[in-house]
Amino acid sequence: MSEAVTRSSGSDQQPELKRVLGPGLLLLFVVGDILGTGVYALVGDVAAEVGGAAWLPFLIAFAVATITAFSYLELVTKYPQAAGAALYAHKAFGIHFITFLVAFIVMCSGITSASTASRAFAANFFTGVGVDASKAAVLALALLFMAGLAAINYRGVGESVKLNVILTIVEITGLLVVILVGLWAFTGGADVDFSRIVAFETAADKHTFLAVTAATSLAFFAMVGFEDSVNMAEETKDPVHTFPKILLSGLSIAGLVYVLVSIVAVALVPIGELEASDTPLVEVVKAGAPGLPIDDILPFMTMFAVSNTALINMLMASRLIYGMARQHVLPPVLGSVHPTRRSPWVAIIFTTLIAFGLIAYVSTVASSNAISVLGGTTSLLLLTVFAVVNVAVLVLRRDVRQAGGHFKTPTVLPIIGFVASLYLVTPFSGRPIQQYVVAGGLVVIGVVLFFITQLINKQLGIHDGRITDPTHLGNAPD
Repeated sequence: MSEAVTRSSGSDQQPELKRVLGPGLLLLFVVGDILGTGVYALVGDVAAEVGGAAWLPFLIAFAVATITAFSYLELVTKYPQAAGAALYAHKAFGIHFITFLVAFIVMCSGITSASTASRAFAANFFTGVGVDASKAAVLALALLFMAGLAAINYRGVGESVKLNVILTIVEITGLLVVILVGLWAFTGGADVDFSRIVAFETAADKHTFLAVTAATSLAFFAMVGFEDSVNMAEETKDPVHTFPKILLSGLSIAGLVYVLVSIVAVALVPIGELEASDTPLVEVVKAGAPGLPIDDILPFMTMFAVSNTALINMLMASRLIYGMARQHVLPPVLGSVHPTRRSPWVAIIFTTLIAFGLIAYVSTVASSNAISVLGGTTSLLLLTVFAVVNVAVLVLRRDVRQAGGHFKTPTVLPIIGFVASLYLVTPFSGRPIQQYVVAGGLVVIGVVLFFITQLINKQLGIHDGRITDPTHLGNAPD
């Protein structure tokens, strides 16, 4: 979910990034970025909305993500720079405040995603060690995990494609274990109830369509991450031809894995048990392969997978805050760099404190479904950005200076993508109010800081307080 993670120094005099990513590494990057916390943590919550038809929301979320991916493909092949949605909004609308809001919302989505991962990490740890922990213990470990991420971030850890390959293999292996356990159980290894797969069950107060869209809004969290790949455009060999087939292939692989995992889950475990568990896939493996030690290993594989998600997102969030402070749209103190570590330490503290607040808030107000509130808030924020991107791709059709040679999506797809994304953002989709409270609170923080910074700029005589170049937002300190 990163929009402009560390890529280059941001100086106009720096050489271009080396194009080292071929189709194979790019595919692993895309698949690894999509697979992760969402499917490991939220299968039970999705099933709680629609019963055994839990595969349907994942399938719809895949369709909406794919439609939006076509818009990203047109934009990334037209503007192959590492900046993502903030760059597209800047080029399409040229309104400083909109560019800021898009960048800040993307930053917020990184924090909510990392906070979701921290809760999943804590839940899987206690499951793995066989301890029935209290809510306070889960909260304490989640906060400790987030503090550990801040310490790593402070030391200046950046992205590594090779590390991403390793972590992707771990993530995929964990999900393949679930699928293989399901196949073994389906052939007679355990009790399987195939009737649950087509059993559509909703809460008594929800219409079928509303239940499906509410579940899709949640399942969409599992599909986000594909948009991160646009930040690798400057490091990809022949991005105009490589990106379309690789991004769509990665999405298809992830969508297939999610549908298979959700089918296995509801066939092996009753919906109530899936919903009640913070580690639903562990329950699936226990039911499908009783007596085997696989269920003792899966929680730790899950911890490893969600740690990758959390670290990358907190790195992105702190760098975006740093970049916005350096371009004078956030208080200058947030652009402070540690003299020896050369890391944006104030931005790291700021984003970590926001994460602490989010984890503590949902653990207190929505303790029974804290992971789903955080995951749903992440999808709410990013669907808002996707709606903007789908409009931007149409607006930028007027830019004929770079009209030749790039991928072009059929015009109807951005229109469908905009309508679908916008609908899933609204309360009509069945989203719980807590997600709007969390998302609204985060955006208010950004807007208040923005206007405070404008007053500071006025006092200091700074007249260029605007995001003039989104491609430099995520640059690391020199």
